[in-house]
Amino acid sequence: MTTAGTGHAEADQDEKSGIRTALAGLTTRGRSFLAAGVAAAVCSYVLGQSDLLRVGLLLAVLPLVCATVLYRTRYRVAGSRRLSPARVPAGSEARVHLRMDNVSRLPTGLLMLQDRVPYVLGPRPRFVLDRVEAGGRREVSYRVRSDLRGRYPLGPLQLRLTDPFGMCELTRSFSTYDNLTVIPRVEPLAPVRFSGEAKGYGDGRQRSLALAGEDDVIPRGYRYGDDLRRVHWRSTARYGELMVRREEQPQRARCTVLLDTRGIAFQGAGPDAAFEWAVAGAASVLVHMLERGFSVRLLTDTGSAVPGEGGDGFAGASQGSADAAGLMMDTLAVIDHSDGAGLSRAYDVLRGGNEGLLVAFLGDLDEEQAAVVARMRQRSGGAVAFVLDSENWMREPSDVPGPLDGSGERLRMLREAGWTTLGVPRGALLDDLWRQADRERRGVAAAGGGEGP
Repeated sequence: MTTAGTGHAEADQDEKSGIRTALAGLTTRGRSFLAAGVAAAVCSYVLGQSDLLRVGLLLAVLPLVCATVLYRTRYRVAGSRRLSPARVPAGSEARVHLRMDNVSRLPTGLLMLQDRVPYVLGPRPRFVLDRVEAGGRREVSYRVRSDLRGRYPLGPLQLRLTDPFGMCELTRSFSTYDNLTVIPRVEPLAPVRFSGEAKGYGDGRQRSLALAGEDDVIPRGYRYGDDLRRVHWRSTARYGELMVRREEQPQRARCTVLLDTRGIAFQGAGPDAAFEWAVAGAASVLVHMLERGFSVRLLTDTGSAVPGEGGDGFAGASQGSADAAGLMMDTLAVIDHSDGAGLSRAYDVLRGGNEGLLVAFLGDLDEEQAAVVARMRQRSGGAVAFVLDSENWMREPSDVPGPLDGSGERLRMLREAGWTTLGVPRGALLDDLWRQADRERRGVAAAGGGEGP
């Protein structure tokens, strides 16, 4: 009995709430009709005019009927949103498609759509749709664009319904929303070859496998569960027992991209800030190395990496390389400054073993942090550093006196430790610096009479 009583009470409360919502949606015209109807009914009672009562009832009932019908109609309209694409580089446009379906048996009145978007994506879109027939649909679209990377929520979608007489307006907000991910810009890079890449297979994988013949395999004894297609018949005939090929794969070349996110290492904000250049540079190198078949890993000064990344990073030249690139781009889309003051955590991660090629994007370095970065060179097969000095970055390109690379004591310290180091001026293109780093590495190797460290 208690449960039933509670159910009736909740039903009565919802009904009263629905009546209040419907009456609150009356427009100025609807309220005027209602007031005129009540006034006409009172006058008919005072004056004894029955015809005036009929007019008053008509005036009062019309807005109430419109409000009731409109209140029931708003729950019979379905809305959906689709992004194309859902992940877009900074500075590019994405299109948002909105779809409204009338699932009732009655046509709707005038519909006004409004989607809620962050201010960085542009003005709030608004659309006016004419009458939608029973079972019909309407589709509209608008474009969004942001120069700032990030993850932006779109929605909820708001729908305002109006009856044909303009007596009532009701607003419905849909609960669903979508996320638009604005990733850093990726710049194509030249296929240069730095030292440290040859420790695994990158571009040379297919060539090394083609040079290996059947006589180069090292057979072993057959074990239960081995594929019979791996049986090496020449060794089987020689040893008198089943022998199978080992089929060992060469170690994959590895590349670690170190991104300095310390808040004290960068100055300024906005799409032209030094930190944004570093994030876009890290994204470009990661995608470039993935396309070349490297196992890549993203590392920050906090020692953290991409969620879902394996111990050896993401493998390139595989079916999952596109998904791996998407995960890293999603991470870089929302990465922000850290509260850390040093790079010791990243060094602790790197000192576990040979990391192959190490590409670092660094901010301001004091003497202590420069020494930490210099020690990182001992744990890599090759090391390239792009240093963004805040003092030089904040200047105009025409005001920078002379070349920036090699002008600072910190850059000289890294070069002496074996790094290929470049200072990054404001407005520089990563591909130009990428080629310059290769030329400097070749110059050092030629001066040293060998390949270099």
